[in-house]
Amino acid sequence: MTMSELAAKIAELMPRAKADLAELVAVRSVADPRQYPPEECQRAARWVADAFTEAGLRDVHLAETPDGSHAVIGHRPPPPGAPTVLLYCHYDVQPPLDDAAWTTPPFTLTERDGRWYGRGTADCKGNIVMHLTALRALGDDIPVGLKFVAEGSEEQGTGGLEAYVAQHPEQFLADALLVCDTGNAEVGTGTATVTLRGLANLVVTVDTLEGEVHSGMFGGPAPDALAALIQMLSTLRDPVSGATTVDGLDCEGSWEGVGYDETQFRKDAGVLDGVRLTGTGTVADRLWARPAVTVLGIDCPPVVGSAAAVPATARARVSLRVPPGTDAQAARAALTGHLTQAAPWGARVTVETEGTGSAFRAATDGPAYTALGAAMRTVYGKPLAFLGQGGSIPLCNVLAATYPRAEIILMGVEEPRCLIHAPNESVDPTEIEHMAHVEALFLREFAASVRR
Repeated sequence: MTMSELAAKIAELMPRAKADLAELVAVRSVADPRQYPPEECQRAARWVADAFTEAGLRDVHLAETPDGSHAVIGHRPPPPGAPTVLLYCHYDVQPPLDDAAWTTPPFTLTERDGRWYGRGTADCKGNIVMHLTALRALGDDIPVGLKFVAEGSEEQGTGGLEAYVAQHPEQFLADALLVCDTGNAEVGTGTATVTLRGLANLVVTVDTLEGEVHSGMFGGPAPDALAALIQMLSTLRDPVSGATTVDGLDCEGSWEGVGYDETQFRKDAGVLDGVRLTGTGTVADRLWARPAVTVLGIDCPPVVGSAAAVPATARARVSLRVPPGTDAQAARAALTGHLTQAAPWGARVTVETEGTGSAFRAATDGPAYTALGAAMRTVYGKPLAFLGQGGSIPLCNVLAATYPRAEIILMGVEEPRCLIHAPNESVDPTEIEHMAHVEALFLREFAASVRR
């Protein structure tokens, strides 16, 4: 099959891709039994297993992982002398959050203004359909061995697949690992994500009194735990620029890959008119090369129902994203020390570690990246761009440690307009088409480069 015939075949498969995605989006596969029935995840897993069996993989089955979720696993043996490629995706999705904020029903695929809307259309069911479209286009002419895994609890972050990989490393051994849970810098710019930020999440508790006391009788000299917490949290950012400032951490890194236009970022993030972005340097510097602190939540008396009393205790959940080159444990220690030292008035501070995760940086000088660059140039007509991502994918660090000789490539159909994790998530169908074309060409080019 020539390159033009391959492109035509993929275009021909797009109505089927839309139908598949509609079926998948209709499955409410949120991996949280407190919110949705576990049977929904089982139904999504079985759908994926059946689809990839039909696409030519062997022994596709559901494997229970240590967190109770099920990974869909399959394989296809390599032709003689050919390399093996792992294809990754996940079938679980984020909850829709606020149904009222959706313009159309979150679990119904809806086409509007050239995009397909629905929870999971991009993250990550769009990538499942991308894999299927690439394999269907190649048919029996798949020039590499394949290993396949679709994770069932990625969005919950409970680590089921990470633990399963450690227990069964032979099942995922490959020369190149396509982790398809990211995407392009923008529609029409072929991109590989080469860095991921790590994280250090803490819960800090401040105690100042044995119990709440009347603010009229004791307010003034009685130390206010909530005010103490607010003062502590305020020290985590520069008072003028809003840049993250954690004692002991380098907060001045710079990003050398593709940039992120500030106007586009404001639009993508939904920044209100007149509100300035926080931090210094380029948007890309702040997103992908520097630590970033976020106060995720605070426990304190609510406005409605609060009493005229001095708060005796308050606590906050604080997240610190850390760039490659910064050790997550060192970042956790620095954040803990900073908050403890910032406590005013001798307030008692307790800091609990909620979780840590290491940052990731891909090596991009191997044959798989060369093959990907050639495929991206063919499809998009311009060089492969490199992007960072502010989120964390702990599986990548597990894969890197378990398979140190394998090349790890993060790519997919998710671009900024997709609004993943937010209401009105969507995908541009041309990205599914083009990235399926990229994947098919990559498998061909990678096989040829290894054989040469």
